[in-house]
Amino acid sequence: MMRDRNAIIDEIRNRHKYDVIVIGGGASGIGAAVESCLRGYSTLLLEKHDFTKGTSSKSTKLIHGGVRYMAQGDLKMVREALRERGYLLKNAPHIVHDQPFIIPNYRWWEGVFYTIGLKFYDLLAGKFSLGKSVHLGKKEVLQQLPGISPRKLRGGVLYHDGQFDDSRLAMDLLHVLNNNGGSALNYAEVMALEKEDDKVTGVVFRDNHANKQYAVRASVVLNATGVWVDDIMKMDQPGHRKTIRPSQGVHLVLKKEFLPGAHALMIPKTSDGRVLFAVPWHDHLVVGTTDTPINTSSAEPVALEEEIRFILDTASAYLERKVERSDVLSVFAGLRPLAAPKDNSSKTKEISRNHKIIVSKSRLITIIGGKWTTYRKMAEDMINMAISTGLLPPSVGNTKEFPVMKSPAAEGPYRLYGENGMEIAALAEQDTRKKALIHPDLPYSWAEVEWICKNEMVLHLEDLLARRLRALLLNARATSEIAEEVAERSAPWLGWTPEQAAAETVAFRKLSESYILN
Repeated sequence: MMRDRNAIIDEIRNRHKYDVIVIGGGASGIGAAVESCLRGYSTLLLEKHDFTKGTSSKSTKLIHGGVRYMAQGDLKMVREALRERGYLLKNAPHIVHDQPFIIPNYRWWEGVFYTIGLKFYDLLAGKFSLGKSVHLGKKEVLQQLPGISPRKLRGGVLYHDGQFDDSRLAMDLLHVLNNNGGSALNYAEVMALEKEDDKVTGVVFRDNHANKQYAVRASVVLNATGVWVDDIMKMDQPGHRKTIRPSQGVHLVLKKEFLPGAHALMIPKTSDGRVLFAVPWHDHLVVGTTDTPINTSSAEPVALEEEIRFILDTASAYLERKVERSDVLSVFAGLRPLAAPKDNSSKTKEISRNHKIIVSKSRLITIIGGKWTTYRKMAEDMINMAISTGLLPPSVGNTKEFPVMKSPAAEGPYRLYGENGMEIAALAEQDTRKKALIHPDLPYSWAEVEWICKNEMVLHLEDLLARRLRALLLNARATSEIAEEVAERSAPWLGWTPEQAAAETVAFRKLSESYILN
């Protein structure tokens, strides 16, 4: 159970100072807050929107080393990511699992080329390898990847990577933060940085839920706001030059029947040099992604028509059944916080995914770049930087070995919640109506809705249906259909009046329109 929001506000009012304030409630920010509190520092995390509202809920759902980055020669980053992948599988086995992939081969040389490359990928993983990469004949590919087109197929290469649910892992980490003395607030927007002698000493933030403003001090302030890091850096230095070049990644969600097996499809080089994945996820299929330079950052980026067309056309070229617009259950877009290239290049697919830490003259610590797979290492590096600059007293961390869940995960439909799944299962057993699904086309029960509303700081219907549950991403039209009933039944647990529940329904249905492909 996460702490009551009002209790956290009271703590902020009464506490003189925190050791660490983290701005940003995505992967890097939540990771930094967890790293901080597990090292014994008093920690407060502030997120302008909801936790993982931006990039961190819109990933390709992979915990991976990055096969394509190996081809770019960034072996150090790939090795680091593969090591972090290993830690995550060990520490969060209820939510991160081995996902076998197949790269189909269509030319005589591809089988040898990709087999050698992926054997090297295994070698870089070392003891963290999830399984050996092997070459497959055409018959084996068709057996293990039913749904792939047999046209011109020669064979394939099987390799292993990790797969997960991004927002659910974030919620698990927030539970860790909460259980170890840390505090986190969503809808808490930092309005200004406080300074003394030109050094950052805290922040002023507005609780957008209650429309109240607070000033809070800290020994160190960490800027982990992803594609919005430049906004915070401008608060620190008004003449700050841009450090981030956002890149948009779009995904389409289809019924699992397009690739009904357990294996995922990976196309290493599409017609324009991109990578395309088709990955099983929550009994659906996530297909993507794109890599489109974007000049402005939005909390709700919208897929461009050319991105949608690219995915539809490319997927159709490799699948036995052509993908039509009417087959798309949901479309979602996220922005990657890539370090801006020095030469102003627009080729974002060539920009390194390495993370970089910047310490300003005022001692604001900012992290740019990175990805979900390396969130723990990014967090460790940020806290180590704060220690090395003298902002925090020394403390040794060991999050490499820290389990996200202390007790065994519940089995069955609630395994994704780890040990908390036991509580949801108990709710479902109390009342058969709670065991029922919220919609025939969505894999979520009313017991999940109740438990989440009572335990995971939901303030808006969107928080519940887009991130605590992944309903909006799985099937936007079905989720819009059930929105009114979910709002009405959740109202008593969330303290909403009938008027508020109605307003939440209207707002959510408007949001869902951009996830529905007409």
